[in-house]
Amino acid sequence: MDANELRALQAPIKDRYKSDAKAAFITLKAKGTLDDQNIACKVETGRALAVAGLHPATGGTGMELCSGDMLLEALVACAGVTLKAVATAIEIPLKSGTVSAEGDLDFRGTLGVAKDAPVGFAQIRLRFDVETDAPQDKLDQLMKLTERYCVVYQTIKSGPPVEVSMKRA
Repeated sequence: MDANELRALQAPIKDRYKSDAKAAFITLKAKGTLDDQNIACKVETGRALAVAGLHPATGGTGMELCSGDMLLEALVACAGVTLKAVATAIEIPLKSGTVSAEGDLDFRGTLGVAKDAPVGFAQIRLRFDVETDAPQDKLDQLMKLTERYCVVYQTIKSGPPVEVSMKRA
C-alpha cells in the first residue's frame, strides 16, 4: 500500500468523523473467563483463546501467558502498525524493521512482600530498529508522529482514569 492508497482508504472515514464526531467514539471490549481449575483467566482475543496465568516470578508455571508480556506485546503491535501507517502516509520507504518493548517490574510489589515496592511496571522502553535510506529529519518526524498516534503508547503514557467495579454474577 502506498500513501495515495492509504489516503483513499482513510478519506471517507476521516470525512465521516469530521462531520459526525460521535461516529468516531467507539468502545473496544475485552472479555475473559476465570479458569475453574487453575489460577488463570481465559481471554477471548477474537481469533483464539489466550490463557493468561501467573508469571513464573510469582509462582506460575510459564505455560500460560503473562499479562505483563501481553501489555508489552500490545504496545509493540500498536506501535508497529502505527509506524508503518505513518511511514506510508509521509512516504518514508522502510526496507525492514523491528519493534521491541521491555518493561521493568519489581515482583515484591505484586506479591505484597514489600509495601514500598511499586505494583506494575517501573519503566518501559520501546525501541524501533528500521532499515531505510530516509534522512534523519524524516526519521525524527516518523518517530514524533508514531508516538503521537499510537493508541497503546498514548494510553500508557497518559494514564487515563480507570473505573473498577464488581458485582455478583
